[in-house]
Amino acid sequence: MSSFSAPVPKRAFSYTPPKGDLNILHLDEDLIAVDKPSGLLSVPGKDLEHKDCLETRLRAQFPETLLVHRLDLPTSGVMIFARNANAQRHLGLQFERRQTEKTYVARVWGNVDGESGHVNLPLITDWPNRPRQMVCFERGKAAQTDWQVTDRDHVSTRLLLQPKTGRSHQLRVHCLAMGYPILGDSFYAHEDAFKAADRLQLHAEKLEFRHPNGGGWISVTSPCPF
Repeated sequence: MSSFSAPVPKRAFSYTPPKGDLNILHLDEDLIAVDKPSGLLSVPGKDLEHKDCLETRLRAQFPETLLVHRLDLPTSGVMIFARNANAQRHLGLQFERRQTEKTYVARVWGNVDGESGHVNLPLITDWPNRPRQMVCFERGKAAQTDWQVTDRDHVSTRLLLQPKTGRSHQLRVHCLAMGYPILGDSFYAHEDAFKAADRLQLHAEKLEFRHPNGGGWISVTSPCPF
């Protein structure tokens, strides 16, 4: 079979972004690293009710804030923003050229077979069901993820995930393709896995990159909240 997608129903969505102050993890003249909460958009949506987002909240405090990358709405964890055009260009190129190191924590449904591995499955937008993505060997773009088991319980396995590419929904679809959907995933999890958590159990725990001023390595960490 050349492609496959998640056989799960579309679930109702309503945007109720979390309240509270932002947790700034790192701040200097060139960049801001912030802990994005689950349930908050990274950037504004098209509809008026989707204007509240991490980018606009940051700009209320730092008007010069510039977008560098994104996290999915239900994903929490480390995001970085630039504070000037040179920093935005420098950081953006690192993401584009895959020169950053990203580590995520996920809880997935079931007992994962093995202790570590590598997923190499190309991804493409599932257009009739967008924004869902799917594996497609004929037209998909290259997508690779390393994984490692860190803990298990009676219903789930905790994984460290290190994406080597940055495709949309990459970690969610790769876990699904392995046979272990991420708990709380409204797009890809079957009903039992979806109801096993009150939010998507995916967190961007650590981001490592070169500082746009001088090139020294920066490592920003956000402890996993689940």
